Parts: sequence; structure tokens; C-alpha cells
Amino acid sequence: MDRKTYKRKIYLEDKPRSQAKREILEAFSLPFEIEMIPTSDALGRVTAEPIFANVSMPHYHASAMDGIAVIAEKTYTAHEQNPLQLKLGIDFAIVDTGNAIPSPFNAVIMIEHVDMIDEETIEIIEPATPWQHIRPIGEDIVQEEMLFPQGHILRPADLGVLLAGQQLQIPVAKKPVVTIIPTGNELVEADSELSSGKIIEFNGTVFANFIKDWGGEPRLHRIVKDDPEQIKSVLLEAAQTSDIIVINAGSSAGSKDYTVHIIGEIGTVFTHGVAARPGKPVILGEINEKIVVGVPGYPVSAYLALEWFVRPLICKYLQIPEPKRQTVSVKLGRRIVSGMGAEDFVRMNIGYVNGQFVANPLTRAAGVTMSYVRADGLLIVPANVSGYEQGEFAEVELLRPLEEIKNAIMFAGSHDLTIDLLSSQLKRARADMKIVSSHVGSMAGIMAIRKGEAHVAGIHLLDPNTKQYNISYVKKILAGLDVVVFPFLKRKQGWILPKGNPLGIETVVDILEKKANFVNRQKGAGTRILFDMLLEENGISSEEIISYDREMFSHLAVAAEVNGDSHGAGLGIYPAAKAMNLDFVPVADEEYDLVMTRSFYESESGKLLIDIIQSPIFKRQVEKIGGYEVVENAEPKKLV
Repeated sequence: MDRKTYKRKIYLEDKPRSQAKREILEAFSLPFEIEMIPTSDALGRVTAEPIFANVSMPHYHASAMDGIAVIAEKTYTAHEQNPLQLKLGIDFAIVDTGNAIPSPFNAVIMIEHVDMIDEETIEIIEPATPWQHIRPIGEDIVQEEMLFPQGHILRPADLGVLLAGQQLQIPVAKKPVVTIIPTGNELVEADSELSSGKIIEFNGTVFANFIKDWGGEPRLHRIVKDDPEQIKSVLLEAAQTSDIIVINAGSSAGSKDYTVHIIGEIGTVFTHGVAARPGKPVILGEINEKIVVGVPGYPVSAYLALEWFVRPLICKYLQIPEPKRQTVSVKLGRRIVSGMGAEDFVRMNIGYVNGQFVANPLTRAAGVTMSYVRADGLLIVPANVSGYEQGEFAEVELLRPLEEIKNAIMFAGSHDLTIDLLSSQLKRARADMKIVSSHVGSMAGIMAIRKGEAHVAGIHLLDPNTKQYNISYVKKILAGLDVVVFPFLKRKQGWILPKGNPLGIETVVDILEKKANFVNRQKGAGTRILFDMLLEENGISSEEIISYDREMFSHLAVAAEVNGDSHGAGLGIYPAAKAMNLDFVPVADEEYDLVMTRSFYESESGKLLIDIIQSPIFKRQVEKIGGYEVVENAEPKKLV
């Protein structure tokens, strides 16, 4: 078929997510199938029928202790003042744990409570009670007892119970087969040589493992090009060989987004677009009575859409409830703005500071996979809510265990590459600890300390009047608080420039005169304050600088922007330039300090953090990056 026959569909629906989900669940009528599998292979599988024990456990009266089996009624006269002697083979039998209790004995006395007179004779001073220290038949499992109902997800210990009940083959729900079809001319396999315009296909592997985790059987198809005939053929084949179909990309309204038209032509489209961000351009339909879910190409959008619409289908087939995440009430460290009319799913970092959970949003870009990887939770802003103000409380769904979040050190302030190294060493020292970073700039970091929303703030604020770093800002903004300013790094700030420095940038004057496209940091960042001071010292107005208002939230982001522009320039740290293979012209040596409350500084976590900073291994790692020097034998700076 000529692809030109497909007209571009510009507008997507804004169907409520709950309605779209309900419609596909109602249309999903896959016959339930049962398969018999070995019990030893059944971990994570779902029981298809109630399962009953074939034998009791134990199936005989068993000794629960090492000792002697006796007839309890014949020991009643035993007392400290009247020791009772018993004869082997007549009055008692020797038993070990797990041994069958020989008739007519009905009690066990622990070996520790027995005195050996000779090889045939023992003495006791306490009577036994009937059935003491004996595991009766069926104590654990009784024959014909129901071990598990239908719809039970089998855990490791469950397999032991099944085997103990002599259930060697068990009926489980067949895993629904989910075919995953990645599409796009730009996609290449992970082992391919990359060139401009080519993107590694990784969504398929992520989808497959989500589906496996939810109890389905994923089948990852090879990459399919943006060709309507190829896409149609693969969809029809998948409808014959699988139970659910997931097609990745082509679900939006671009010139090569054919998927919705093809599904409509060979099947039925229920939904094209839901009222949610990210994840709006979803296609929900049916081909030959098989549900097909078209998910966006952007990773975060795709992962959420998969959870919203594919997981419920798998759970319905397996006849198990959808899992629900734990939620926690958090104080918002930053304002959250949301457009009315659509649900917003905001990825959040969460920390536990001064007895309360504090959360800050990560980037909301749908294509930033690391924002999902690094997220501790999801804030779901309802469609009828326009957002939340800083300091308000909201419920967040957790993506990590609560204890892991409670043990994290909440870091706010200026971005620095060494914080990731510090977090890595912290986790090496304490497996249950890490650093949760929020790159908000030095001033915002100080404010986070003031508001009790961070444990540590990284700052490098140069006072234009005193030419000293950090002290004057801390004394002014944190007046009245007992805080510690700990010297952390000496680092170089300089011009980050394209390879070869084509414009010949050496000074801030060159930024102006050679009309460089400047990449700035956000307001409140120490680097921005340094740049503004350089402008003021040279009598240059910020309005004269090209793209002065183009703001980035990290040094690496500045370097990435410069990397794609032969006329670009930015101010930042040497490691960021090095990471992008860019030129670097030093401008200033600065002091990067850590600010924290004294109570945190003196806490177990604070002491561990300082110990790691001053450790030889961490110093070697930092020096290896280049452009850094960890302050030797550092002591807190004096604030008086």
C-alpha cells in the first residue's frame, strides 16, 4: 500500500485514562489456559486451581528434640527429692530430632534433662507430660488440606510446602504471550556503530523485562522500519501468534506515525490519546480479537503507558489483582505546576530530613530515561488540580523501599560531578545508604538547609565585595541556625568552548566582542554569580550577551549545549569540558563547600560522610577526574 494514502492525524484524543483502561479490559476476552509444570520450576507462577496436599507433614509422630521417648504417665512420680530411674528398651527409647516415636511411648524428654547412670539406665527428676516435644501427624500439613487457592503467586517457601505435600506437578496459569514490536527508521541495535540520527533501540528490552516481571511471556521482534506494509504484516502475524501486542513508536501525530491508521484498517481503534502527561499519544485497539497497545517512542512515556494498559491485561488474564505501590506523604521542596485537564506523572527524588519526607521533582521530559531510573517515587497530579505550591504536602507512590529512602542523605545545591562519586563510596561503606541529589544551584541549596529540606548543600558563592567564597551568604541567609560550613573542594571554573576554540575566547570581553552564543546557569547558581561579577567588573550589561537567558541546571548540560555549537561558550568546571572533549580556558579557582546543620554534621551519617570525603580512595578518585583538589585535613570554617 502506498504510504501517501495515510493522512497525517494532527489531533489526539484526551480520553480519561481510567475510561481507556476500562474499555480495553472489557474487550480483552482471552480464554484462560492451564499448564502443568514441575513444582521446582514454579517460582513466580500463578496457581490456576486450588492445590491440596497429597500427604501429611509429618506423616508420622516425630520427635521434636534429641532425647528419650517415654510413657508420660510412668514419669509422674519423678521429683528432685525422688529421682526416677528408667531402663532402656523397657521404660524408654533413645530418639533424635525427626525420628519416629516407637509405640507405646507418647512423650520426649530432652537429653539435657537426663542423667546417665550407665548404658542401660537413666535418671530423671521431672515428670513428662503427654505429647511433649512430639510433632504429631499433620502438625504442619494435613493430607487433603488446601495449600494454596487459585490465583496465588508462588514464592520460594511455597515450593517447599508443595513438595512436602507431595505435589510434584502443579497447575498454573499459562503466561500470556506479549509480542513487542519496535518501529522506526532511526533505530539500530545496541552493538551497531552509531551515526548522526541513529538511536539505540533499548525500549524493547525494558518492555520485555517489565512483562516478565508482571507474569507474561515477552517475545521481542526485530526492529521494523517505518513502512506501512511492513508494520501491517508484522501486526497481523503477531495477532496470530501472541495474546497481546505492544508496538513501540508511531503512536503520535508525526508524518511517519502510521500505526493508528494501520490498526484502524485491519482492526479496531478504541483510543488514540489519553489525558495524561507524559504518555498522552497511546493507541489502544484490537486486531483479530487480540488487544494491541501502541506506546510512544519516548522511554518514560512508554514505560508509564505499558504499566497503565499492558499490566492490567496480564493481571486480568492471570486472575490476580493489580499490584499497588506503597504511598507516603511528602513535603514538596519545589513548586509543581500542572496544566488542568490531564493527569501529570511527576518523577520525584525523596529524602527524610528532620523527621519528615521531602521530595523534589526531577526533569519532566518524557525522553530522559535516567529521570525514571533515579526517581524514588511518582507524584500523580490529578487532572482537576493545577499543581502544588512549595512547602505543601502531597501523596507520592514509591518506586523504592521506604527504608532505602529513609537512609538516604538529601543533597541540594550546586551540581558537581564528585557528588556521584561520594554517593558510590557511601553505598560501598553502607549498602543501605546513598545520596539523593537535587541540582538547584547554590542559593537554593542554602535555602533548602534553612527550610529543613536537605541534609547537605553544596555551594560556591563568591562575594563580589569581599572576594571570599560562601561565608557571607551563609551568615546572612542562615542567621540564627547552628550550621557547619565544611571545606570540600578546590576546583577550576573556566570557559567551556568548542574543540579548537574557534572564536579564540580568553576573557569575558571576548564573549561579547566575538558574539559567542552563551550558555548560562540558572539564577542562584554560583557559576552564574561569578559570570555576573565578571560582567560587572568589565562594564558589560547582561543584555549585551547573546542568549544570556539560556539557562542550564548542571555543568554537564552547559557542556552538552556548547558541544553542538561552533559559536557556543559557557562557564563551568573543567571535568564537564573534559567529559565532552571540549576546550577549557581557566578563569578562577573557587571553593566548593558543604553546608549542613551541626546536628547532622555530628550524627552517624554526617561523620561517615566526612570520613569518606577525607579517605585516600575518594581523594584519588577525585584527582583522577582532573580540575579538582579535595581540601586536605579540612576543618569547619569559622562563621564569627
